[in-house]
Amino acid sequence: MLNSAPDPLIYINSASGLNDFITDLRKETLVAFDLEADSMFHFKEKVCLIQAATASSSYIIDPLPIPDLSPLSQILSDPDIVKIFHGADYDVRSLYRDYQIAIHNLFDTELASRFLGNAETGLNTVLQNRFGITLEKKYQKKDWSQRPLPEPMITYAAKDVQYLIQLYKIQKKELAEKGRLDWVSEECRDLTLVRSGPLNERPLFIKIKGSGHLERRSLAVLEALLEFRLKLAEAKDRPLFKVIGNGSLTKIAVARPASMEQLIKTNALSPKQLNMYANPILGHIKKALAIPENDLPQYPYSRPRRISSDVADKFKTLKQWREQKAQDLEIDPGVLINNTSLKTIAVSHPKNSEDIDAIPILKNWQKKILGKGIIATLSGC
Repeated sequence: MLNSAPDPLIYINSASGLNDFITDLRKETLVAFDLEADSMFHFKEKVCLIQAATASSSYIIDPLPIPDLSPLSQILSDPDIVKIFHGADYDVRSLYRDYQIAIHNLFDTELASRFLGNAETGLNTVLQNRFGITLEKKYQKKDWSQRPLPEPMITYAAKDVQYLIQLYKIQKKELAEKGRLDWVSEECRDLTLVRSGPLNERPLFIKIKGSGHLERRSLAVLEALLEFRLKLAEAKDRPLFKVIGNGSLTKIAVARPASMEQLIKTNALSPKQLNMYANPILGHIKKALAIPENDLPQYPYSRPRRISSDVADKFKTLKQWREQKAQDLEIDPGVLINNTSLKTIAVSHPKNSEDIDAIPILKNWQKKILGKGIIATLSGC
């Protein structure tokens, strides 16, 4: 039976309030967490709100007026307190990026949902299916850096963690009954180690969909336009996509217009964008077109390793085995073991448990649960 909502809701926006929060939570063994950021509204995203809940209280931590959030690591890094998140990847990266806070003893209810065989694992769907609760999502894409925050947004944020402890207890019991609690525990330990990559790594076109198909001259134009947009977005403190979209810049790079008339014909920019950016865009295109042939950028293709027909046959056999194994376990095949791991196995062709143990890409739970099946499946190849 679902318990009533934790009460009261405690709002924390000072160093002393944060210290009181930490003192309160040292008594707990289970704490639910979530966070809100402002990636939709600013050039450099940051954590704007941290939500937490115990069995009896809900907390909202406003990090913007608090000069030092590092004391929070006393809770998040405490191995004796289970930290419950739903879809923790972004949260883990953000907390380390902004505050160098690492999380220990994490339980991800979204990840647990996948290992329980749930097809849809978004928080709203999971809570609806489990408890008949529908969360209000109209504030999901609001600007969480605005201050003061409207009361309805604070209430909305608190509800995202309100039911996670009860969900955790149910999922932990079900995972244990299915013999999968160790699987999820290992996956959660690995999840605590994810980190954000370098910001705006060069060349910028690497992260643009379809750029690998452009000829080198167009690639030079695209890179010049991306650099222009980057500087513009930083100056305006706006996300890149809210200045000029990737698709628009790619379209311009392909067309390589040399005049205002040609730029207009691309239909890549709105009238407002043309008015603001047309002249500098044409200037950057002109400079890119003047780059000597030998100095043009080249897309750094990562050629897939060619595999023999023998290995390809083993991979196909392993995929067929995985489909049946996943069906027996009532779990998504990709959650059980992904294609990259299957290809590595097909190449190495393990013949015994020692060979299985020597494959570093495999998780310990996969070696234990799938090892014998892999060896038996490949024995006939």
